[in-house]
Amino acid sequence: MMKESKAESRDLSEVVSIIAPGMKVVGDCSSDGIVRIEGRVEGLIKAAKSVVVGKDGVVKGDIETQDVIVAGRVSGTITAQSRVELQASCHVEGDIRSRRIKLDEGGHVDGRLHMGAEVSRTESQQAALQRARGAPQPGAAPPKAPGKSSLQRASGSDS
Repeated sequence: MMKESKAESRDLSEVVSIIAPGMKVVGDCSSDGIVRIEGRVEGLIKAAKSVVVGKDGVVKGDIETQDVIVAGRVSGTITAQSRVELQASCHVEGDIRSRRIKLDEGGHVDGRLHMGAEVSRTESQQAALQRARGAPQPGAAPPKAPGKSSLQRASGSDS
């Protein structure tokens, strides 16, 4: 029987990956643990545990994780399954989806906030769920009533 090496048996959820000040990453980032951004990232960031955007950190892209703390700048959608903390120095341009959201006084958000048990789903997951339930899709034409022209439906006329 082979022994597992120390690195293989290590719990990766506690590993912190750091994008340091002065470092720029162009492309998607994925981690089984925590991602801390003190530099700049242009692309999707996915982390199993959490994403922390430091005061000087800049993200141009979406963030998907369990918990998010933002003190810097984010331009993109933030999706957190548990909670989002927006500190006083943050500047977020984009939608935020999470079960819980905390916004400190002075923090800036330009986007929509979606809170609740189902909001952590991505847009594609939400659309698939609506299709499965038979709900109309956003932008879809409303169903036509039989025997009436669109002009009659709009005016409410029965003749």
